[in-house]
Amino acid sequence: MPVTSWTPEELQQGLVHFDKRQDHEFTTSTSSAIPLPLERFSPYPDYTSKEYLADYAPVEECFLDEEETISAPDAYAYPGIPQHMSMPLFGSYSELGLRGDVCFDRFGRFGPYGYGYSTAEGGLGVGMQSERQGSEDLWKQQPKIDYRLINWGDAQKRCYEKNRARFSTTEERSVVGRIFGGSSADKKKVQRTAYVLRAWTGFRYTEREIITLRAMINELSLKSGGEYDVHILLHSKDDDAPIWASKQVYNKVIQDNIPEEFWGITTLWSVPLMKMYYPGRFDDVFDNPSLSDPHGVYRAAHLAIQWFGQEFPDYDYIWNWEMDMRYTGQLYEFHEGVAKWGKQQPRKGLWERNSRFYIPEKHGNYSDFLHFVDRETAASDDIPIWGPASFPHNGMIDPVENVTPPRTWFEDNFEWGVGEEADLITFNPIFDPAKTNWVFRADLTGYDLNLPIPPRRCAIITVARYSRRMIDAMHDETYQLRHSAFPEMWPPTVALHQGLKAVYIPHPIFFDRQWPIEELDSVFNYPPTAVNSPFGWGEHNLLGSSFYYNSVFSGKLWRRWWGEVEDHAGGIRHETEGTGRMCLRSTLHHPIKGEENPEDEAGAT
Repeated sequence: MPVTSWTPEELQQGLVHFDKRQDHEFTTSTSSAIPLPLERFSPYPDYTSKEYLADYAPVEECFLDEEETISAPDAYAYPGIPQHMSMPLFGSYSELGLRGDVCFDRFGRFGPYGYGYSTAEGGLGVGMQSERQGSEDLWKQQPKIDYRLINWGDAQKRCYEKNRARFSTTEERSVVGRIFGGSSADKKKVQRTAYVLRAWTGFRYTEREIITLRAMINELSLKSGGEYDVHILLHSKDDDAPIWASKQVYNKVIQDNIPEEFWGITTLWSVPLMKMYYPGRFDDVFDNPSLSDPHGVYRAAHLAIQWFGQEFPDYDYIWNWEMDMRYTGQLYEFHEGVAKWGKQQPRKGLWERNSRFYIPEKHGNYSDFLHFVDRETAASDDIPIWGPASFPHNGMIDPVENVTPPRTWFEDNFEWGVGEEADLITFNPIFDPAKTNWVFRADLTGYDLNLPIPPRRCAIITVARYSRRMIDAMHDETYQLRHSAFPEMWPPTVALHQGLKAVYIPHPIFFDRQWPIEELDSVFNYPPTAVNSPFGWGEHNLLGSSFYYNSVFSGKLWRRWWGEVEDHAGGIRHETEGTGRMCLRSTLHHPIKGEENPEDEAGAT
């Protein structure tokens, strides 16, 4: 079916108009018979092209096994989307450079990682009884992989060693390294990223959790020639366990809590370690509504990430990822897309744009949105943020480099910051908590309590990407001055104080109900009072979204995509007798607190 024939549910019912849409490039209809074949989905650069090799060192292929007999698999998608599939109300595929013209079902997306075939064949044995029409097409293109003897830690290390020439080390980034051979053979160095999953002892790894981890390592690390490394940062919750005194105890904690295939990518930490690493009293707090330990994971989850950044200094960036995040699309496409988009954002008006939800049906393309926010800022009484924040304080660390604006706000024509990598990337708006009744808005530690509380910013959900100078600034503020804040507020606040480049990514977010566009904009971008803020008591408005800290719809949609029964609908009977299995566009889901629904299959009528 031609891609121009898709009609979203909202347009079909006359709720929106197409004149401002930027995401026209998708379609296809659904039926009990799958109308289109699965296609290999590969978002990677052509590493063998003359253009790539003119700038970069060759990429050596990475394999799952030491004998190099098992190639890293691909994800597969259908070249279209179901007719009348709803559109995202926030964010955009085309603006981020993500493909919105394909959809992923559970077989094409995760079949290459052990879904849909038996444990005797090296799979995980899940999906064997689900609706599976057309799934045989996958195995014709992607042979089933026996995962029983795969060691992901070894696979990542081998991949990095084969491609070491592509990357810089810490020493090579120094002046000495640059002068004495740090950038060899005139080839550009590729930046490396640590992809850190924050886990804890006692966490249960389901088959689908394992499949998700395999996809992360394969798509981010092995398929990219080592541009990413996936790490599990495991919180040892037993504060009395002598994990730092005994390698045997250290290894046993990992072995008792992590599936064997991931032992080699796991690093332990504990709250006692954080108290030793960041010693002293952290008592000067404006407010501590949770009454929690300032070194504990609830109020200081960022400390472990800061520590990790110092233990692994060769990474240019660190993704702080949560165990209850899921993505239906291909992970490399998503992470590279959001990083490139963040790099191209001008600094002028950035903090002001960051504080709003981007609604394409209301705002047009992102350039229109940029100029709209600029006009709105100029017409308001608010002073735009331009460079590091200035406020009374009792001491600050030295500012980082290249954060002083090169010209005034009025003189800048959206030039400063374009081409500059984002120091902080978030997936929810970066708002001013002082303008809301968000409960932790004053949980700020280490500043003079006799002075006004410093300005701060916050992004709900701690998932974020940090640059090297971002993570170092957070660490320096904590160990030198005992500065800290509630985890969702700390990185954006450091970025505000230091003048670092923080970017909210307008990724596609779907809703479980129809919102009139003007009302959507009013509720989420212009709440009449602090009580109504979506980041305060008005957060119930996000329960029906595909991405928020307490979204209900996100988990329901994810489980239905897996073929589970949800709200007495879905499951094998519904799928085989009429609906077929779901095929979704790339969507970031949070939170996923359970992937198997306890509802009785017989309840799906």
